[in-house]
Amino acid sequence: MRTAVTDAPDVTDATGRPGTHAARIDAAVARLTTAAATGTPCAPVREFLGGTDIDAAYEVQRRLAEARTAAGARGVGAKIGLTAPAVQQQFGVFQPDFGVLFDDLTFAHTEPVPLRRFLQPRAEGEIAFVLGRDLDRPGANVADVLRATEFVLPAIEIVDSRIEDWDLSITDTVADNASSGAVVLGTTPYPLTGRDLSRVGMTLRRDGEPVSFGAGHACLGSPVVAVAWLARELVRRERPLRAGDVVMSGALGPMVPVTGPGRFRLELDGLGEVEAAIEEETK
Repeated sequence: MRTAVTDAPDVTDATGRPGTHAARIDAAVARLTTAAATGTPCAPVREFLGGTDIDAAYEVQRRLAEARTAAGARGVGAKIGLTAPAVQQQFGVFQPDFGVLFDDLTFAHTEPVPLRRFLQPRAEGEIAFVLGRDLDRPGANVADVLRATEFVLPAIEIVDSRIEDWDLSITDTVADNASSGAVVLGTTPYPLTGRDLSRVGMTLRRDGEPVSFGAGHACLGSPVVAVAWLARELVRRERPLRAGDVVMSGALGPMVPVTGPGRFRLELDGLGEVEAAIEEETK
């Protein structure tokens, strides 16, 4: 059994956490960085951040994203997490969050996805939005999202957590880039004209067997509503969505464990299919 990383600093306050706000941020960054680098899940970072300080958790996320960018990764959009009630129930976290989507986390339909890059992967079915316009207006609404969306794609997200046993509070998952792992995008674009995404049905299969069912209305009522929420949050945090960004709008149903190599196939009513090929080795 792997032992969780617990690299708490020496200087603490009366609560046992690092003594200053900056020290708590540093400690959370260090713990998550070590977990990612070693492939060993870590203890929850709420030990440093508390369970409710979302702004502190987003500061940790920002610091980690800047480090990834400095190492050569490129941000290509954003992902929304914790949208479906089934997923919220799985973790006991009942509000959405968001993270940065990077180019090296993005794969195409049937492209091999290396299993070794993950710690504790799970799969979920989503709809990805590709923007043709900026979404930078405060108070963005669903009409703004519909106007800004160039097309949507069926998508599978492989979510992952650096936190041992997925023992999450909202601050743990926010700090950990909304538990991001990888995304697999379909290759056939679909326009939104005349489509009600709240009524789109979803079936996720693993090696041909159905393992998860859902629908668009499970994603905050509609994936369009979820993207509007994200747009407002990112404008408020001065990180607006831009033309060309890919937005993973959130799960349409329960996530399922990825226990080894296999093929996950997502079928969306009226929006085609996409397959994630999870492999031990990439050629």
